[in-house]
Order: sequence, then structure tokens, then C-alpha cells
Amino acid sequence: MRILFISSEVAPFAKTGGLGDVSAALPKALAAEGHDVRVVVPYYRRIREAEHPVELVVPPLDVRMGRRILRFSTLRTTLPGTNVSVYFIECNQLYDRPAIYSGDGDEHVRFAFLGLAALRVAQQLGFAPDIVHCNDWQSGLVPVTLRTVFAWDRLFSNTRTVLTIHNIGHQGTFAADVLADVGLEQAAEQLHQEELRAGRLSFMLTGILHANAITTVSPTYAREIQQPEHGVGLDAYLRGRRDVLFGILNGIDDDVWSPRNDALLPATYSADDLAGKETCKRALLDMTRLPYRRGVPVFGIVSRLAWQKGFDLFFEVLPALLRQADVQLVVLGSGEKRYADLFTQLSKVAPRNVAYVNTFSEPLAHLIEAGSDMFLMPSRYEPCGLNQMYSLAYGTPPIVHKTGGLADTVRQFDARNGRGNGFSFEHFDVRGLKWAIGYALECWRDRGAWRRLQHNGMREDWSWRRRVREYAELYRKLAP
Repeated sequence: MRILFISSEVAPFAKTGGLGDVSAALPKALAAEGHDVRVVVPYYRRIREAEHPVELVVPPLDVRMGRRILRFSTLRTTLPGTNVSVYFIECNQLYDRPAIYSGDGDEHVRFAFLGLAALRVAQQLGFAPDIVHCNDWQSGLVPVTLRTVFAWDRLFSNTRTVLTIHNIGHQGTFAADVLADVGLEQAAEQLHQEELRAGRLSFMLTGILHANAITTVSPTYAREIQQPEHGVGLDAYLRGRRDVLFGILNGIDDDVWSPRNDALLPATYSADDLAGKETCKRALLDMTRLPYRRGVPVFGIVSRLAWQKGFDLFFEVLPALLRQADVQLVVLGSGEKRYADLFTQLSKVAPRNVAYVNTFSEPLAHLIEAGSDMFLMPSRYEPCGLNQMYSLAYGTPPIVHKTGGLADTVRQFDARNGRGNGFSFEHFDVRGLKWAIGYALECWRDRGAWRRLQHNGMREDWSWRRRVREYAELYRKLAP
């Protein structure tokens, strides 16, 4: 099938989180199954400065959006290690900025233009997609744009749309008077009229109402977002479209994330030979200037420091843990100041036990997954999560809150029968997290049980090879 894949992030070119990883791994997996996948992403400043090799494939075009005329060119490269074409939308007026998401007053224009330009690129290439796969609010206007602005073009007469919700908490909601700015004045009657009268235009809601199918990134999250607690105001609309709403669990790219062949590790290892994992632990502690002490468990965290990630529980749990148990903690991530301050303070109070790196580093992220003994991920909600799957693949049992994709991937370990692959607490509170950590430390002391636990996670297939067929099946069902 022919698939036009539109995303605001694609690793390794532009990434702030899991969306970037998925937007690379899923097209790669689809291409490996024989599908013709074309990926479209903005040509951000950081991509230009990285000097990725590119070729000009579509010369400058002018596009009118309301009162603006925006000129863009299209540059092409390929996803590393594949023949998947990635098309960069070069429009310095919109994308030549320090950050991927600018927070500037024209954010609605930046991403409405991404979708519009992607469709113009398909026209210029003569590429008639069977599926246009949109991702999150940034491409949420594409389904209605196809039905209205591009309705005249027979190139798209058989095109169907899929919207994947990676995180419904980010909805791209703007004042209704931006209709002209995003090129949808002629489509106003197709939009949600009550929302417009209330003075709002939501890119996410528009996508939910107009896409031929909606997916989200785990089965549990698909159920959760149809309820008020997790639907963030859109649950009623999602229930109304539940017949075309599907939860498909993300996978991981095991060409990049596998302890057997990870080029970023000082030693590789497998479920059958874990010796290299201890080498990685030594290297992790050396890099973060913590002393290596055999038998002392290391907890790892790699995350955005955000409310969603459940870090409020740490204010009580971590100081108590460090007082009561001989453990070490390595944290990698940046974000909200209150959480950064917590980890900074812990590293000052317990410099032999806590290391905090306030940034993001891909090599260090890999080393934490490999060198830690346990991975902490107590998210309030988690649409899918990738780090718990990385942890399972690397023999680093995760400790998680039972929600979203964490509930779909982490099964509570039972030391009595050796079943399960990690530790999960049901109620998001201090007591639940303390219980999970306490049980994990109890299991850690039983080396035979711990090895069984590691093997359980490492021997499962977390790759996209399993998941991609669900997407391909959905695409085929949508095709006319």
C-alpha cells in the first residue's frame, strides 16, 4: 500500500519524546513488509544544523493561508538504515526556530501548514496515497483538509485517513478566529459548530471527527480515553466514534534498542549471557561519578520531568528509600523545575547514592537502560510508554503504575511461581509505589528469582514486527 505519514517529529532528525521514535520505527517496519511509505516532517533549524545529506525534490512553491503567502521547498533524505524517503518541508519563516515546539503565537499556522504542504508534496510527486497517516494534533486538520480543500483532486479520490493519538492531553486548541490563518474558511461548516460558537478550534477534535479511523498507542489507553477521567474533555466524541477507534500497542526498534547489538554500550549481552550487563553497570556508575559496589541495586530513570510522569510521588518516596535502604539512583531528564530541584537536592544530600543529569543524552539513555538493575516509571497516565519496553528488553525490570500501555506490557512478578516480568501498583499513591519498590527489593535479594524475572522480559518480542501487521490490516480494511 501507499502511505503518506505526517508527523511533527521523526527520529533521529527531530525528537522530543516517544512520538519521534514511533514516527521512525513504524514507517521502517511498514516498509520492511513491502509498503511504500513516505514520511513528511518540518525542516527545523536543528535538522539543518545537523547537516544531514538532503536533495531538493520539489522546488519552491507558494501556498496561500489566509492573508499569508508562505513559500516552501521540499528536501529528501532517507531514514538511516532503510530506503524510506523522508521529505522535509523547508519553510524558514515557520521552522527556523530554536525549538521544535516554539510556543509562539503562530503555532497553529506552523502545523496546519505542515499538513497542507504534505498534501501539496504528494501532488507534485504524483504520489496517490491509499492512507494518509496523521499523528497527534499537529496533523489533526489533514482529514478535513482532504475532504474540502483537496476534494477536487482525483489523486486523492481513494485516499483514507488514520489519526493516531499519542497523547490526548495535547489537543492543539486555538481561538476560532484562526480559521483563515489555517486555510479552512471554506470548510467552516464541516467543523464542530458548538466549539466554533464557543470560540474554539481544536486540531485534535477536528481530526477525531473527520478521520476514517482513529488509533491510539495501547489497548488500555483506547479504553481509558473514552472515560471522563482520561478523555480530557474529548471522551464523549471518542465514545461516539468507538466503532473506528483501535488500540494498537507500540513496539520498539530492536535495530536500535537491543542489548545484543547496541553500539552505544561498552558491552553487549543477552538473556543467556548477562555478564555484559554488569560491565554496563560499572560504566554507568563511572560516567555518573557514583562508586561501584557489587550487590547494591541501581534504580534508573529516563524521562521528561513532567506532572504526567508521576514524579509527585517521589517527594516522599525517594528520601525515605535512600534513608532506609542501600540503593543508588541515576536520573536523566529535564523539565519542570520542582522535579529537577528534587533530584538536584537528593544528589547533594546523598552524592554517593544519587546522580542527576539535567539534559537528554541518547548514549546515556541507553547506558541507564542497560546498567540499571530496575527502572522507575510511576506515570499518572501513560498512553503507551517505550522505556518500560526498553527496560524489559535490557533485563532491567520496570516498576510502574498500572495504567495505559504500562498495564498492557508489565505483568506483576510472582516470586512463588516465577511468572511475570516487572512490578506494578494499581493505585496512584505513595503507598502503592512504596509497596512496589519494597517488593522489588525483596525479589532482588533472591538471585535465582531475579534471573528468572530478567529472562521473562528479555525473551519476549517487543519489536514492531509484531505490531505492524495490525496497522497493515487496518489500512486494508479502510481501502475502497
